Amino acid sequence: MPEPETRIDPSAVVHPRANLDQGVQVGPGCVIGEFVSLGKNTRLDAHVYLTGHTRVGESCRFFPYSSVGTDPQDVGYQQEETRVEIGNRNLFREFMTINRGTPKDVGITCIGSDNYFMAYSHIAHDCQVGDQIVFMNCVTLAGHCHIDDYAQISGFAGIHQFCRVGKYSYIGGYSVITQDVLPFSKVAGGRPQLIYGPNAIGLRRLGFSRDRIRAIKGMFQLIFFSDLNTTQAVERIEKEFPSGEDREEIVSFIRASQRGIVKKTSDEWKKDLA
Repeated sequence: MPEPETRIDPSAVVHPRANLDQGVQVGPGCVIGEFVSLGKNTRLDAHVYLTGHTRVGESCRFFPYSSVGTDPQDVGYQQEETRVEIGNRNLFREFMTINRGTPKDVGITCIGSDNYFMAYSHIAHDCQVGDQIVFMNCVTLAGHCHIDDYAQISGFAGIHQFCRVGKYSYIGGYSVITQDVLPFSKVAGGRPQLIYGPNAIGLRRLGFSRDRIRAIKGMFQLIFFSDLNTTQAVERIEKEFPSGEDREEIVSFIRASQRGIVKKTSDEWKKDLA
């Protein structure tokens, strides 16, 4: 099979030193800067703006008016050379924006692979976003956030700077997240933000067995409904639950948390356990 051709609409503005791999498609009105690199079969529909030191992997798609690689929204930024790194097979919907990193952190805003970012979502400077993640419309990350694999964040949710969202977690719409969200959990609300228990439906959809979900529920009950503080609950979890990836994910997440985890429980979850 012949390699697909790179196609650039005549109305697009592409810097001659930009690096476009085979099969890249650049639609009408797009602007691609000097230090941008696009992997094979990546597609820019129309009026997409890519600038800065930005590297995009293969088979990504950018819908109209998305903007990637612009200066960080940080008052101390002095035009230092920082970057955006993006993996493969990501979808960026209309008006989605990504800022590059700052010297205050690792200097890179990094996005993994197989993610779906819906319209008007924003990833600020120095954020680290994993794989298989969904941002619904208008999700906003402040700087330095970490979003782990398989997280789903509903529309209009805002994540405070330096917060971490754990693997397989779900955040409800219009939430204001100011603390770390535990892996496998459901969290929603503004002030206060509340935990609604394990993300059982999402876990089942991803192929988690009943036994695996039951073990996660047991660990959550120790953390949220025992008389133990968080440190004591983690110690009990390590004693009472067999070693495995889910236990280690929860334990290591709690121990690494800098902002503390969302721990206030919802009345709805309490009723479910009654």
